Amino acid sequence: MKILMALTYYYPHWTGLTAYAQRLAEGLADRGHQVTVVTSRFRRDLALEDEHNGVRVVRLPSWFRLSRGQVMPGFISAVSRLLREHDVVQTHTPMLETWLVGMLAHRAGRKMLMTHHGDLVMPAGVWNQFVQKSVGFLLDRGAASADVISIHSQDYADNSAYLRPYADKVVAIYPPVEIPRPDMQAVAAWRRELGLDGIRLVGFAGRFVEEKGFDYLLKAVPLVLEQMPDVRFAYAGDYNVVYESFYQRCARLMDSCNNQITKVGLITDQQKLANFYAMCDVFALPSRTDCFPSVQIEALLCGTPVVATNIPGAREVVSVTGMGKLVEPRDERALAQGLVEVLQNRQQYVKSYDEIRSVFCTEETIASYERLLQSMIA
Repeated sequence: MKILMALTYYYPHWTGLTAYAQRLAEGLADRGHQVTVVTSRFRRDLALEDEHNGVRVVRLPSWFRLSRGQVMPGFISAVSRLLREHDVVQTHTPMLETWLVGMLAHRAGRKMLMTHHGDLVMPAGVWNQFVQKSVGFLLDRGAASADVISIHSQDYADNSAYLRPYADKVVAIYPPVEIPRPDMQAVAAWRRELGLDGIRLVGFAGRFVEEKGFDYLLKAVPLVLEQMPDVRFAYAGDYNVVYESFYQRCARLMDSCNNQITKVGLITDQQKLANFYAMCDVFALPSRTDCFPSVQIEALLCGTPVVATNIPGAREVVSVTGMGKLVEPRDERALAQGLVEVLQNRQQYVKSYDEIRSVFCTEETIASYERLLQSMIA
């Protein structure tokens, strides 16, 4: 097949969405398919076109960033040209231009698969709510133009108001998640270096944005310490998020917990990330909303159980593996109690690597997409 993928950001940009798209694109290329990614040139030092791990990457100049998107004047002409060279197109949303891709695809006699990575949820504020409503309108047009919509879990599809009108064309496919095995000697050395040797550790990771619910975790810190004074917390991620000031709003909470939290920064090296998960005794996911955070599967594959909020999509991993505990969302007391319970009874929640891989298998995910795309061409 000749597959065109369209998304706002691609490698070297790094989020759960871009990692998903990159693994899928490279996995399909490994199976002999010709894969082209059309995306934004979000940094001026990036080439307009190159090849990365067997995938052709076409980057379109961006005039400026608009909230989380990029304004690319050459988008329509570039996608129109590329569509004629390919058999099928896949978009990764939230992406403002999805409806345009669908319209252009149908004009060219091609079908479009829309892979949905979660409903757009913006923080409070007049501007953010304007963005959510206007972008949401365009995303809805994108879903209407898609021939097939793939989503990470049936649970999320069943509970998404955005996807509900299109239920008849929604297919659930687990995401492709890859991470190396932890280097336990390096893990032990890192703990000693950070002064955490022999201390029980709660990890959390991701962009410091409102939907991740880190404010509830910060409020839970003293509640955990009341029962287990020797516990410490470790954060891996980027708190300098340009389109959201959530970290600044949480500054007072963060200051009150500074002595209990070790910040290790954004980790892009996959081996170091695996070591981070293995260094933690439990991983916390206090999200307000979350479609299917891959950090959960990564943590489980590294031997670390998860405490996650019981919300559509985010609860899927713990529900199907039993490796962790679900707690009420937006409730710091429930979160603290869940963390304490798993820390005190950790071995009851730990599953083997093979058990987790039997549920979340990257090769099966890529094969499922291969079959789905072939059926759309046929």
